[in-house]
Amino acid sequence: MKLLALSGSLREASYNTAAIQALKLLAPPHIDITIGSIGDLPLFNPDREKELIPALEDLSKQLKKADGLILASPEYAHGVSGPMKNALDWLVGGSEFPYKPIMLINTSPRATHAQESLREIINTMSGVLIEDAHVSIPLLSSELGIKGILGNHEMVLRLRAGLQAFCRGINEKQLNHPLN
Repeated sequence: MKLLALSGSLREASYNTAAIQALKLLAPPHIDITIGSIGDLPLFNPDREKELIPALEDLSKQLKKADGLILASPEYAHGVSGPMKNALDWLVGGSEFPYKPIMLINTSPRATHAQESLREIINTMSGVLIEDAHVSIPLLSSELGIKGILGNHEMVLRLRAGLQAFCRGINEKQLNHPLN
């Protein structure tokens, strides 16, 4: 199974990036998680949609190959991070996103506004949220990086359970697809 993971934070010491990196390391061998990049995308401008933008081409190809998409976004001013919203705006017009299974990771359980906003954006874009796969881990102000996450038994259990639920949801979606 191929999964694409995107962090909505461009910070070097990002909790969201650390969470998806930890998830990648926890994934069993039959699950390949690619961590995509959204930092090189230009600001969304519909006038540029016909242009060849290498960062967008790479992201679109990765998403097309993926069986599912994992999103981890911080909350800034009660909203989805600018880089995450920008990436989703670029993907809204493509054929890769609709009906793609989505897993959400929240690294700050008190960041409910961004999560609700992200859910609304995903629903509007016809993504399929796998609710059982939603993972919330308390990383805000923890100073934990990948090693700290992997050393925390509770966080490892939550991430693994979320990934298992996500894979189940993807498999069920594929079994129930009208073309199967």
